[in-house]
Amino acid sequence: MRKVLGVDRPGHVFVITGPSGVGKGTLIRGLMERMPEIELSVSATTRSPRPGERDGVDYHFLDADEFAERRARGEFVEHVDYAGSSYGTLRSELEGRASAGAPVVLEIEVQGARQVRRALPDATQIFIAPPSLEELARRLRERGTDDPEGVERRLAVAREELEARDEFAHVILNDQLERALQQLESIVLGELESSARGQAQGEGELRKP
Repeated sequence: MRKVLGVDRPGHVFVITGPSGVGKGTLIRGLMERMPEIELSVSATTRSPRPGERDGVDYHFLDADEFAERRARGEFVEHVDYAGSSYGTLRSELEGRASAGAPVVLEIEVQGARQVRRALPDATQIFIAPPSLEELARRLRERGTDDPEGVERRLAVAREELEARDEFAHVILNDQLERALQQLESIVLGELESSARGQAQGEGELRKP
């Protein structure tokens, strides 16, 4: 049996990506309310916590030196520099959740999604798109977590990320939250059902004399 992340039977991994401010976190929270069996892999970052964010819950907040040391030791499945900060998925975080066999969701940037695609080709990758760049800019400004220069940096990156949407098998337009959430839930349920059928068939083949 091929091991993935050092685990014999890892839970299915879902990569949810898209531009900053597109609503990835909101959709993931809604998905987890509907499907509480899903585990969220907590990313690491060097950016400062926003009001209400908790270390180890929303992010693993690391200083730049610790992030660089962990990166040098190969402790990240993926890592990127984004809008002036570093982000990454710790291998220990993902392995710990995958080893329980539960479905795992990663909320990461497009660059990181590409790295995960190479490391975990069986992961399901889902791109969340905004109705327009203008609407994305409005959401970023209303969110109020970045100064005007920070918003412009995120929009500059978003323009490049939106050109990558065709790389992804699943694209969800987040124009209406409930509709987008239903689409996300449908994709996740479909992939889990397909994975379960494949596993059952594989076990049946192993039991044949």
